[in-house]
Amino acid sequence: MTTDDLTAAQADAARWRYGFFVVLTGIIVILVAFGAAVFATKEFATMFAGVCGVIGTIIGAYFGIQAGQSGKARVEMELHKAHELAVRLAAYVGTENAPKVIDDVLGSRRRSASRP
Repeated sequence: MTTDDLTAAQADAARWRYGFFVVLTGIIVILVAFGAAVFATKEFATMFAGVCGVIGTIIGAYFGIQAGQSGKARVEMELHKAHELAVRLAAYVGTENAPKVIDDVLGSRRRSASRP
């Protein structure tokens, strides 16, 4: 594992950990407010529906954002690796051999893409 991969993994773990604590704190605050409101008004069922909706929204947003960020980071890492490989290969091939290599590698794709 390279240092970039290790740093990305640590950042991903920190994002999950701190996000979890923020969501957990928010849920606890909502439940405390719910308990206080039920104690004051004695209307459990009406308030419980609202609390379920809010907590469901918070949890859904948390997992949706985490999954999206994780996928985005993975794609950016793969893009960076592919770009680095392309630059290294271009430097290795050199300008005098580039047209031949491009035709050898991408020639069949160009011809098949232009056909109807």
